[in-house]
Amino acid sequence: METIKTFFEEFRVLAGDLADNVKRLIHEGNVRRIIIKDDKGNTFIEIPVTVAAIGAIFAPVLAAVGAIAAMASHFTIVVEKAHPPDAPAASVNRV
Repeated sequence: METIKTFFEEFRVLAGDLADNVKRLIHEGNVRRIIIKDDKGNTFIEIPVTVAAIGAIFAPVLAAVGAIAAMASHFTIVVEKAHPPDAPAASVNRV
């Protein structure tokens, strides 16, 4: 039985780029969860990507992210990713 390892990436984005980045992350295959925080570290929303990838739920999630973008100018996106134990860890990508 293989164990899936998880790791976290964190990057900062401007409000105008928030929805596009979340949309891109939802479409990635190894993303498990997306957490959006403000400059002070307050969590606005946690998105389990396995649920958000379902078409009926995808549109409301992006609408919520768009509404959140109006609340502040800078955000931190924390991404929980998974990779099989034999695969090398992905390099940290900054957006």
